[in-house]
Formats: sequence, structure tokens, C-alpha cells
Amino acid sequence: MKTNVNLQPYNSFGFNATAKYFVEINDANDLQRLIRTPEFKQEKHLILSGGNNILLTQEYFDGLVILMNNKGIKTVADDGNNIIVRAQAGEDWPEFVKLMVSKGYYGVENLAHIPGKVGAAPVQNIGAYGMELKDSFLKCEAIHLETGKKRVFDNKECCFGYRQSIFKGMLRGQYVITSVEFQLKKQTDLKLDYGNIKAYLAEHGMEQPTLQQLHDAICAIRDAKLPDVKKIGNAGSFFKNPVVKLEQFEALKQQYPNMPHYDEPDGRVKIPAGWLIEQAGWKGWHDDHVGVYEKQALVLVHLGGGTGRDIVELSQKIQQSVEEKFGIKISPEVNFIQ
Repeated sequence: MKTNVNLQPYNSFGFNATAKYFVEINDANDLQRLIRTPEFKQEKHLILSGGNNILLTQEYFDGLVILMNNKGIKTVADDGNNIIVRAQAGEDWPEFVKLMVSKGYYGVENLAHIPGKVGAAPVQNIGAYGMELKDSFLKCEAIHLETGKKRVFDNKECCFGYRQSIFKGMLRGQYVITSVEFQLKKQTDLKLDYGNIKAYLAEHGMEQPTLQQLHDAICAIRDAKLPDVKKIGNAGSFFKNPVVKLEQFEALKQQYPNMPHYDEPDGRVKIPAGWLIEQAGWKGWHDDHVGVYEKQALVLVHLGGGTGRDIVELSQKIQQSVEEKFGIKISPEVNFIQ
């Protein structure tokens, strides 16, 4: 266990913040042992995965930061078409997806190139291009942070929703996911009907792309619109896409005929938050320290020398602006850490 560790390398915004205590977990048993220590019992704690979906709002974390870095990927079942793969929480998510695609396993390809680690993926129920983690999630193993006992959660028990799970809701802060099992297939239909994918494939003359070609296309799409965290601090998509009632959407459509939208199964309509933010005039805005990415209004960026509070203030201004213009409240997808 280390003391007074700079968290700048461990958060994708690149903010300087100091942790009172810091420990790296390379094995689930290490976490169980840590839970019994005085530091864990006496201090508040923050579980860090890839650090890609957090905003450190303070410059000092008065507690214990736990970095999950356990590794390992294993095929645990194969009946010919259905494959069950177990991945440890510390595995890099984009590399995991890349590996599954290279093996010809379908089920996570549309989630390619999303920064983060495997253990964080179910917490957020990450999603992109018409696919969500819950679609391939079988179960996960987690450790209770008070008792140290292991528990297995199946898909239903995780209560998955839009960028939501039981680990962000009812059991927030109570469990740490140590491994995840995925139900994948060796052959199934690809999801190609999302707008950006359809346009990219048409542009490149790929009517029936292979699994690998779809993966590579999604990586290219994301690279074209999202900044490289190694060059510009960011946490990817900062806001969730709001879902509104059909009546509200139809009223807005009268005023904004070109408003993009996606119909939801429950009859409501999802509107891209990035479009709303852009229409409110924020795309490309910046001051000396923070701003809104010029290629994608959904991404807030740290340009250097700023603090988490700068991003908090910017996000609040954007929320207020969007609500005043459209009557729609947008919520952060990023987790604010006090």
C-alpha cells in the first residue's frame, strides 16, 4: 500500500489529484485480504478500473484508492456455436473485444474501442451502435466490500438499464466485480442498422462485412469523432442520450424537422445528446483549460492546467442551456468522485 499517490495517470481526464492511500489488486484474493486491513476499514474508498468514466472533482481524495488490475481470459464452455468466455476485471476492454473478434466470436463487436476495463463494463452497462453489454453478459463474480464474501450475479440480478445496473443503483459501493462471463456465438447476424455504421459501410463498399471488418469500421468511426486520451484529456461520452415521451418528441420535431432520433421498444424516443448540445451552440467552445470537443459535442475535454471543478461547472452550464432551448434534461454518464 502506497501513500500520497498522484492519480493523474489513472484518470483519462488527466487531472492532478492525490490519493491518501493507493493499492493495486492483481488477484481477487488480494482484495479479500485488503478488506481486512485497518486502512480499508477506517477510510472511504474508491474502486478504479480504467479511470475512463470518472471525474475527480477534488484535488485530494481523503481515503483509499483501489486499482483493479487482475488479468486472465479463459474459454470455459464451447458447445459448437455457443461460447462462454470468462475475463478478469483488470483486462483492457478494447483488447478483449479485439481478441474475441480475432477468434471469430460474435456478441461484443459493436462495443469495440470503448476505453476501460472488463470489470467496469457491467457497472455502466456500456453500449454503442445498437448493442449493450447486457446482450452478451452471462454472469459476474463480485466481492462484498464489508464481508469479503464472493457472490455471483446473473444477468437478471444485475438489473441492467440504459447505462445502468444494480452496481450503480441499489448496490452502489457495496461490491467490486472481479470477473465477468460472456455468452458469445461462433455465428450470428451482425448489427449493421445503426446510422454511422450504415454510412461508413456504404462509403467503403461493404454490403456484407465480415466480423473483423465491422470491428475495424467501428474503431475507425470512433477514432474519427473522439479525441485520443493520450493527447487530450476526456472521458468519452460525457452525457447520456435522453429518452423522451413520443408526444414531446413530436412537438420538438415540428420545430426541428432534422432532429435525429431512435425509437425505443417502450414507445418513447431517444434523442442524441450530442446533437442537442451542438444545437445549443456548445460544439467547439473552450477556454484556457476545458472545452467541448470540436468533432463531437458529447465529449468534454481537459486542455491542460484545469481541475475537475472546471468540468463540473461547464457541464452544468451545458445542461442548463439544453433544458432552456429544448425542455430536455440531460444527465452525466460520467461518475463524479468527491
